[in-house]
Parts: sequence; C-alpha cells; structure tokens
Amino acid sequence: MSDVILELKGIDRIYTDGDDPATATTVEALRNINLQIFEGEFVSIIGTSGCGKTTMLRLIGGLDQPQAGQVLLRGNPITGPDPERAYVFQQGSLFPWLTVEQNIAAGLKARHVYRQEKDKIAQYIHLIGLEGFEKAYPHQISGGMNQRVAIARALINNPAVLLMDEPMGALDTFTRADLQDKLLEIWERNKTTMILVTHDVDEAIYLSDRIVIMTPRPGKISEVLPVRLPHPRDRGGVEFMNLRREILDRFHLASANPQPEYFI
Repeated sequence: MSDVILELKGIDRIYTDGDDPATATTVEALRNINLQIFEGEFVSIIGTSGCGKTTMLRLIGGLDQPQAGQVLLRGNPITGPDPERAYVFQQGSLFPWLTVEQNIAAGLKARHVYRQEKDKIAQYIHLIGLEGFEKAYPHQISGGMNQRVAIARALINNPAVLLMDEPMGALDTFTRADLQDKLLEIWERNKTTMILVTHDVDEAIYLSDRIVIMTPRPGKISEVLPVRLPHPRDRGGVEFMNLRREILDRFHLASANPQPEYFI
C-alpha cells in the first residue's frame, strides 16, 4: 500500500443556516483536514456525533464541496459523484420495487453496460452469500441481507473507493458481526480501497488498517492510529483489548472539551 489513491488537503467545510446575513447561523463542520489514503487500504473514521465524519465522506463522494482545500482521487480534483467512488448509506437505500438481482443490476444499467456485464450479477450474489434470494424484494429479506445487497450494488461497478456511512449501525450484534466478516472477505478478495464511518470502536479495530480519530466540532483529525493486528482478529484477544483501551484513552483526549448537550 505505497500508492496514495485519495488525498484531502486543507479541507474546511462551513454550513450556513438562513439567507439573511443578519440572522443566519453558521456551523463549522470541518477545519483544516489533511489525510492521505493508500491503494487497497481499509480506513475507519470515528468520533462523536456531529464531528464531521459524514461530511468528510460526502466530500470524498463528491456529494458536497468544501469552502477551502481539495479532495483528490489519484491526483485529480473531485468535483461531483462518479462510479469510481461508490457509496453505501446506513439504511442501504435499495429500490423497494426491484428484486435483489435487479437492485444489484441497477448500477450496471446506470452506466449503460448491463448487456456487456450482466454475468457479474450472479458472481456478486454468490460473493455476498444470497444465492436463492435473487427474486426476493427488499421487504422480504432481513436488514443484514439488505445491506449485503447494497454493498454488492456498489461494488459491481468495480469502484476505486468504497465509501460506507455506518452501514451496520442499525443491525443486531450477530448480524453485524456476520456482515463485518463478509465485508472483510470482499475486501481481501477485491483489494478495493474502503473507507468506513462508524461509532463502534470494536468494529473499527476489527476491520481497519488505520483509524482516523476526529475531534468534536469543528471536526479536525486528532490522530491517525495504525492497527497492526493480523487477520483474522480475535475480538476478545489481549492485543485487541489493549488497543481498544488505548483508542478509548486517546479518544477521551480528543474529546477533552466536549460541548454539553444539556444542563441539569
């Protein structure tokens, strides 16, 4: 992983609420974000709610633009959405009127390559372990299965980077662990660069090569920690738990002056 595939350089993002300058309020979501991500790397971004994790992901996806700085993919500025950067949302966002295989095929049709590449659909159904559910609709399968379909739909276009905004956040513990293992299997097989936003420290350790720790708003990168544990990782192992404690300690330092949510 020596080649930089993605770079954020001096990123600032400020949101303004209201059109009247006299009454408008501003929120500084991100301040001076600098980060390099390497080809084939799995990076997780963690931090408190409102620290700018999703904003950073949206900027990488081309769904938003910064006030200052640049987001570069292989040295080229990102100016909008592109199939090279696939996005998986928290709820999957499947088309409810389409079957599993039709949802996966949607990306191919959007790129007008369905006829040439439709054979890939069966390959990805096998990859995500949903043989037998090809004709099922989203409401007929579980939440974990829905997320598998969303990941397959994103990956079938062979993106350079897969962006995931808490795709496992709403799942139960067992389904979440199963999907994490499936995601690792896909990552190791396809060598796709993956960036995950998560609130779950254990999930970040289990999946990642590096973990980006964000400060409370305005979101800044407090630290980027390498995860040097070999795969497969033992969630209950001594090294895993030691790293968990270390991250929680550093995360506490990153959140030394949190803004109170309420007063008692």
